[in-house]
Parts: sequence; C-alpha cells; structure tokens
Amino acid sequence: MKTALAALKLTRLGLHIARGLWTVAWAFPRHTATQKEEGIKAWALVLLGLLAIELEVKGQAPVHGPVLLAANHISWLDMVVLMASCPNRFVAKAEVRHWPLVGRLADAAGTLFVTRESPRDAVRVVHQMAEGLKNNEVLTIFPEGTTSNGVQLLPFHANLFQAAISADAPVQPVALQFSDVASGQTSLAPCYIGDDSLLQSIWRTLSAPPLAAVICFGEPQRPLGRDRRTLARDTQAAVAALRTTA
Repeated sequence: MKTALAALKLTRLGLHIARGLWTVAWAFPRHTATQKEEGIKAWALVLLGLLAIELEVKGQAPVHGPVLLAANHISWLDMVVLMASCPNRFVAKAEVRHWPLVGRLADAAGTLFVTRESPRDAVRVVHQMAEGLKNNEVLTIFPEGTTSNGVQLLPFHANLFQAAISADAPVQPVALQFSDVASGQTSLAPCYIGDDSLLQSIWRTLSAPPLAAVICFGEPQRPLGRDRRTLARDTQAAVAALRTTA
C-alpha cells in the first residue's frame, strides 16, 4: 500500500512538472514579470501539496528587493520551498541546470548558474548578482556550496556575498528544515547528499509520512563596512540561531 501510494504521488508529480515545462515554454513568453512570479509561487505550492508537505513560514519573507537571501541547503526541495514563500531568483551550481526536468524549470525561473570551481565564472556571476540587486531583485544563495543533512551547518563560502557589498544591499538569513508532522522530529527523507541520486531522494520523500517544510526568515542586515568573509561568518551564525527556532 505504501509503495502504491508513493507511485501514485510520483505519477502526479511527473504530470505537474510536465505542466510546468509547458507553461514556461508557451505561456511565460506572454506573461508579465508579476504574472510569472504568481505562476511560479502557485506551481510550487501545488507541488508541495502533491508531496504531502505542509509549508510553515516564520518571520517576514521579502516581498521585493533589493535583498540577498542566504539559506542553508538540504534538498532539491529547498528551491521549491523558497519559490512557494516569496518571489526570488536563485544562484545555483551549474550542475543543477542538467538535472532532469528540474534544471529546465530552474533555468526558466531566471536562475543564475555558477561553476564554483572557476574563480572567473564566480566573478561573472557576482557582477550579475550585484546588477540584479541594484535593480531591486530578491536573490537567493546557498552559501554552504552543497547540500547537508540539515542537522549541522557546513561553513559558508564568502565569494557570493561580495554582490551584496558591491550593491550595498541587505543580506537576510534563512533557515530551512524538514520535519515529520506527527512527531515534530527532523526528517532526513528529503536530503540529497553523498551518493544519493535525485530519483532516490525523490522516492524517499514520496515514501515518507506527511512532512512539514519549515522556513524561518531572519532580520535583514546591511554589510555596514564588513568584508565578504566577515559578512558570510555573521550570516552563518544568524542562520544557525534561526535553526534553533525552526
């Protein structure tokens, strides 16, 4: 029964992603920026519903920029949770662009892809991010640089924080956590780490009991003369503090 239910969820998920791909290919070219933002949020909320994941938002999500959101990174679902919470563009590792289906949707949503191993490419993306912040965009980074199990934070890389310094834009810490609805305990089902494949992570999530995605938005903080390493370290501390209230 459990396997059959997960298979049904997987079929519905596939159909929903296919509808998303159709929308970005045929409807998005005719939509205004506001219509795209509303469409992305609605699509993400439906996807969470299909996965039986409740969304719980704590704190004040931004409604407009300029602001650089800095979040811990657990799963492929992190982007969906943020899409469902507020309008934003992501900065993601280049590999995401090649993920089946998800990569195409991320690309259509305006994601900036960066090859983290290339300092030159990081400089290019930081410049694009600074321009976006100067144009009052909300941008999201995952400064751990990779996913973790959500129990511990990995060190925050500092490079992308330079965009907020260059644009004199606030950085807002964001803490993500997935928990079992019944017990309230942290769930590792959505994790996408180590030797996990994307399909394994998706199947584990589909097979899990009902989950809650908890997203906590902290207080935005301006650079105020801090260099990128100090800003990254302070933001990491803020995210760590938020996770205790998630």
